[in-house]
Parts: sequence; C-alpha cells; structure tokens
Amino acid sequence: MDQGSCIFCAIVDGEAPASFLHQDELVSAFMDINPVNPGHLLIVPRTHCVGLSDIDPAAAARMFVVAQRLASALRGSEIPCEGINLFYADGAVAGQVVFHAHLHVVPRNRDDGFRLHIDYDSPPPRHELDSAAAAIRAALN
Repeated sequence: MDQGSCIFCAIVDGEAPASFLHQDELVSAFMDINPVNPGHLLIVPRTHCVGLSDIDPAAAARMFVVAQRLASALRGSEIPCEGINLFYADGAVAGQVVFHAHLHVVPRNRDDGFRLHIDYDSPPPRHELDSAAAAIRAALN
C-alpha cells in the first residue's frame, strides 16, 4: 500500500474522519474504529512508514511518550480500565492489517475476552537464548 491509498495518512491529513485524542508535529492518536475494548486507541507517526524499523527514531520515541500519557488518561477516565496493553504488529504474519506503522493502546479488564497466548511452561535452554542474542548483536554491527 502506498501513501496515496493509506487510510492512516488520510486520517492524519484530515481527509478521513477520526476521533482524535492527540496531534503534534510527529504523531497523532485517535480511537480505533474496530476496538478490542472500549477506549482502544491508536498512535501513528504523521509521516507514512510501514514497519517499526521505518519510523524516524524521534517519532518512535514520541509514540511511547504519548502512549504513556494516554494510558494514564484512560486509567483516570470513566472508561473501565484495570490494565493496559501496548501492542505493535510489524508485518502481516505478526497481525499488521493497516500498513502504516501504529501502536495500539488497549484498556484491559478482568475477563474481557482479549487473549495473547504465550507458553511460559517450557523456556528454551540457555544456549539457544545465547545463540539468538549473538545473532541479534551481530546484526546490530
């Protein structure tokens, strides 16, 4: 998807409707139109970029600063919110549906039905973790 057909670019540019929570020179935040729970919101860089590695570092940092501020506001609002999940999907296999970078801020409540299943019962052996860490460190250089 190019910038011309990107719904998040259209929202940021005021060409598509949104319920905005925050706008500055780097990021915008608005309500998700397909919320997991009431209060589910999105934070997007104002510049079109697809994946996490494409986001300007200043905009990426700003996304988390705004997420922190909005998560606090959610907890202080009348919207039920016992906890918060931040969720970022990078790529189709990770669940990314709109190919403009975006961070989900999802209010959570006991028994709300939203689940991410992670099996913590059988961690990999340390040598596998060390090998993965070495591969990632090598890619940093």
